[in-house]
Amino acid sequence: MNSMVTTVSIIIPTLNSARTLGACIGSIADQAFPRELIEIIFADGGSSDGTLDIIEKTRSVFGASKVKLVVNKLKTGEAGKAIGLKNASAEIVIFIDSDNFLDDSGWLKRMLEPFKDRLVAASEPIRYTYRKKDAAITRYCALLGMNDPLCYFLGNYDRECVLSGKWTAMPHRIYEDNDRFLTLGLDPEHLPTIGANGFSIRKSELDTLEIGDYLFDIDALRILLEKNSAKRVAKVKIGIVHIFCGTISDFIRKQRRRISDYRLFKQQGIRKYNWQAINKAGLFYFAISCLLVFPLIFQSLRGFLRSKDPCMFLHPVFCIVTFYVYFTGSFGRSSFYSRGRWQLN
Repeated sequence: MNSMVTTVSIIIPTLNSARTLGACIGSIADQAFPRELIEIIFADGGSSDGTLDIIEKTRSVFGASKVKLVVNKLKTGEAGKAIGLKNASAEIVIFIDSDNFLDDSGWLKRMLEPFKDRLVAASEPIRYTYRKKDAAITRYCALLGMNDPLCYFLGNYDRECVLSGKWTAMPHRIYEDNDRFLTLGLDPEHLPTIGANGFSIRKSELDTLEIGDYLFDIDALRILLEKNSAKRVAKVKIGIVHIFCGTISDFIRKQRRRISDYRLFKQQGIRKYNWQAINKAGLFYFAISCLLVFPLIFQSLRGFLRSKDPCMFLHPVFCIVTFYVYFTGSFGRSSFYSRGRWQLN
């Protein structure tokens, strides 16, 4: 064990993010952590709302030298992470989305604590923070522990799930389990979908990779673990707020964007995480559940009894929508999903 690292680069991709960005920055400013040790890098994809005004106000809070604004010509969140990383200078890089809020003033300190162990390459919150005041879809995703219900059936989710009572169903080895975090050994061929929404990693680890125009967190982690299986990942026993979306139409657009982008980048050889090779039995169960509906209703009831939140009865709707979008999106020509009027949230 070595002394704790002290500097962090927080990378925030933005694109018309004014609706949530102010609260995101406010939660960072409220951290019980020296501001002079924090560097914030905004990778903006061409915002036309008040996003740039909020970024300018951030300079007055953290100091002009501690806030960087870089242009993200490719617009996507993954491209923003890549260009942000190339401008980062701290020991730990933390990827925070513009619709993430740190839910505790000690969040940064807690996320850095596992890095005292030099074998720990990365850390991530173990849950999404559930808040009764949030919209029903955001509450549902927080309780489910994922933004894509397909992951529940595949088992490759990475946050605490009210349906399973686990944070993942992927194989893992626990090296340390205390009241603050878990340190884990993970199989690079069977990774939970770790990445984004508070994902933290040593910059020195990322510097060993060839990062091109896009940075996919889980792909980078897979390559790192393949290169050195002794590396460990920490799941910190805290949460992070993720404001997912407010309407079903937004949910559908996000699912379409996810499948469209994945197919395109996979064909181009950019993506390394092979979704199609993971748990074919789980994929079959997902399809059967959507066709029969009754298994989804049973899961909804179980989630409601455990959470006491009726938002869990959205579960069949979002599973069926996801099944339809993924099934129809798996055919035809792959193309880039336009960000013309999109928001990175």
